[in-house]
Amino acid sequence: MTIQNPTTRLAGSEHEKGVLLIVAATFAWSASGVYSRLLTTDVWTAIAWRSLFGGLFLLIPCLFLEGGISRRQWRSVFHPSGLAMIACQTFSQGCFIGSLYMTTVANVTMIYATTPFIAALFGWIILKEKVARRTLIAGAVSFCGVAVIVASSIGGGTGWGDLLALGMTASFALVIIIPRISPGVPSLPPTVVSAFLTLVIFAPFGSVGSLDLHNWIVLAAFGATNFSLALVLFLAGAKRMAPAEAALIGTMEIVLTPFWVWLLFSEQPPIATYFGGAIILGAVFWHTAIDFNRSQRLRDG
Repeated sequence: MTIQNPTTRLAGSEHEKGVLLIVAATFAWSASGVYSRLLTTDVWTAIAWRSLFGGLFLLIPCLFLEGGISRRQWRSVFHPSGLAMIACQTFSQGCFIGSLYMTTVANVTMIYATTPFIAALFGWIILKEKVARRTLIAGAVSFCGVAVIVASSIGGGTGWGDLLALGMTASFALVIIIPRISPGVPSLPPTVVSAFLTLVIFAPFGSVGSLDLHNWIVLAAFGATNFSLALVLFLAGAKRMAPAEAALIGTMEIVLTPFWVWLLFSEQPPIATYFGGAIILGAVFWHTAIDFNRSQRLRDG
């Protein structure tokens, strides 16, 4: 008869819960392309009001995470790291929606897949962190894939959208690095403030009159799920598993996001996106698989 250790069973249960949370977060993030294609309003209006709904819904988890609603928590928005987070996230949100409007969802997704490698580059420049050889190799290969995608877009009408996607990716990579500069500074309050700041900046260029019931519903769902819910689910799941495993599951977003748009809207990316995307996907999966195997060996050993 085998006697199972209750502690081991509990740990396994927490890990399974973490997997489900990360998968749910990935599905929520992968819906961004569908939301952008359902919208019939202009890009300025979409940026502004999607951000408002995202900020409003993100206030709810702020009540329970990172110490709840407190003066100390919200003082973080005036900390240099908090201000940097606000600036980067505001820029990233504008570029993100703008890129979805100006290029294919597949292009945006594939370029965004290089975020870990750009973050590693910034970590080396800003934090003087050592970059593993495998990261350098995977990063160089993935940037070749980005070059293929962007080069094919020049003159094809989607070049500006690809550049916006690259700007979004670089600014989001900084969002990953900034909390490591000041680990004690809460990150949720600056994220909420950036959402409201995005509304203030972009709303004057949009048209509230263009928003009918359909667009209000899509924008509310866009902000609630893709902006707020996905972030909270990922943070909750990441606490229950190794970072490499969470990253490996999260890479499903790279495939799912353009797949939903192809399935529902028959959006076909350019041929170059398939070639560049295959290069990027290969680099990301290779790098993530190595990290996952390393974390498994450390946990088993």
